[in-house]
Amino acid sequence: MSDYNQSHIRPIPSAQNHSASLTSLMKQLANDITSLFTKELALAKVEISHSVDEAKSGLVSLVTGGSVLFAGFLFILAAATFGLAKVMELWLAALIVGLVVSIVGFVMVSAGKKNLKASSFKPQHTLDSLDKDQRAVRSAL
Repeated sequence: MSDYNQSHIRPIPSAQNHSASLTSLMKQLANDITSLFTKELALAKVEISHSVDEAKSGLVSLVTGGSVLFAGFLFILAAATFGLAKVMELWLAALIVGLVVSIVGFVMVSAGKKNLKASSFKPQHTLDSLDKDQRAVRSAL
């Protein structure tokens, strides 16, 4: 019977083993926090890069749309000039072309402005992830 009891007795951890395991846990925690921070920085970099790319695209659309809108304005001015000069069908054709070009330019400028929203520069995924990490660390402590 004593053999049975002795075979199931676990050794009591010593203070030295406890200290060593606490030290290894602290080292692991430091490594995990460093790794987490590195990954969060990488995510922020990707998000900001994506936002900058969207801003570039919006800026190109804005400049292109502005150019087309300006060309439409020139056609409207030419139409008004021809209309006053001749009061014939030529001005009507130029006015129609000018209005169509202006409408296309307005649509392009509107689309470009929509892509340049200030909120598109905010790394929302990174902020959400950092918030989640902060809650996880708080609940673990």
